[in-house]
Amino acid sequence: MNSFGKIFRVSIFGESHGNELGIVIDGCPPGIYFTEEDLYLDLTRRKSGIKGTTSRQESDEPKIISGIYEGYTTGAPIAIIFENNNTNSSDYSLFREVPRPGHADFVAMKKWKNFNDHRGGGHFSGRLTLGLVSAGVLAKKIITPMKVAARLLEAGGNSDIKNAIDEAVVENDSIGGIVKCVTTSMPIGLGEPFFDSIESLLSHIVFSVPAIKGIEFGSGFKAAKMTGYEHNDKYISVDGITKTNNSGGVNGGISNGNDLVYRVAIKPTSSIPKRQHTMNMQTSQIVDLDIKGRHDLCVALRIPPIIESVTAIVLADLKMIYQSYKE
Repeated sequence: MNSFGKIFRVSIFGESHGNELGIVIDGCPPGIYFTEEDLYLDLTRRKSGIKGTTSRQESDEPKIISGIYEGYTTGAPIAIIFENNNTNSSDYSLFREVPRPGHADFVAMKKWKNFNDHRGGGHFSGRLTLGLVSAGVLAKKIITPMKVAARLLEAGGNSDIKNAIDEAVVENDSIGGIVKCVTTSMPIGLGEPFFDSIESLLSHIVFSVPAIKGIEFGSGFKAAKMTGYEHNDKYISVDGITKTNNSGGVNGGISNGNDLVYRVAIKPTSSIPKRQHTMNMQTSQIVDLDIKGRHDLCVALRIPPIIESVTAIVLADLKMIYQSYKE
C-alpha cells in the first residue's frame, strides 16, 4: 500500500495539509554519511517558484528523527519528516460536493466513505514526493558509481519549454510533459526475470508518482515499427557494450551494462484555473467549477528530481539483492 522495496524499503505517510508528512527508510546499510544538508539540493530542485509552478511556498525543511548517529546511518530505520505551514484549506471545501475532474477527489470520497482528508489533495498530493526525494538522496549514495540524471525534454508537446509555459499562462490552462531518465555506469546483473525485472519495478514506483501516465524503455513504442534486425543491439565489446541501445540497457529484465534509459509522460495538472462544467454530487446538477487555490500549470517542471529518486530507490534495492548472490 504505502510501502515499496524488499531490502531497501520505503514507507510514506502524511497529507498535503496535515501537520507533517514524511518517509521511513528501512534496510539501509550502516556507515553511510547522511545529514539534512545532503537533502537540500534535490529538495530545492523539486520546489515551486519558477513560472508555471504553484505559488504555495513551503520551507521544505527536512528533519531526520531516527537512524542517524554522529552523521552516519546506524542500520536502524531512518525517519525524515517535513512540516506543512503554508496551507489554505478553505480553498478545498467545495470539492466535497464538486470533485475536480481528473483528480482523485471522487474516488477517495467513495473508497473511504468521506472520511478522507481532502485538503490539498490529502494523501494523494504531490507533496508526499518530498519523502521519495529524500530517500532517493540516500539511495544515490548506495548505488555509487551509478549516476542517475533526469531532465524535461518537452512541455505541452513543445521542446521550447519556456514558450510552452508562456502559452499555458495565457490560456489559463495546464500542460503536461515528457521526462527522460538516464543511469550511467550500470553493472551487469541487476533485476530478475518476470515480476522483479528492472522494467517492472521501475514502472511500479514511477506510476506511484502523481501525474505519471506512461513509461517507455529504450526505443519504447517505436519498437513496434522496427524490424528485428533494426532493433537488435549488436555487441561491440566482450563487456556487453552495444552499438545501439534500443533495449534501454535491459535484457530479460536484467541490466546488461549499457545505460539504463527510459522516458515518462506527465499529464496536465487536474486543478486548472479555466472554468469547467461538471457534476455536483449532492444536487445531481451540472454546475460551473472555478477552482481556487495554488496549483502547478506544469507539474512536469518539478518531476525530474523525483524520477531520479525513485530510480535510485529501485537500483539500491536491486543492488543489495544482487550482493546477496555473492555472499
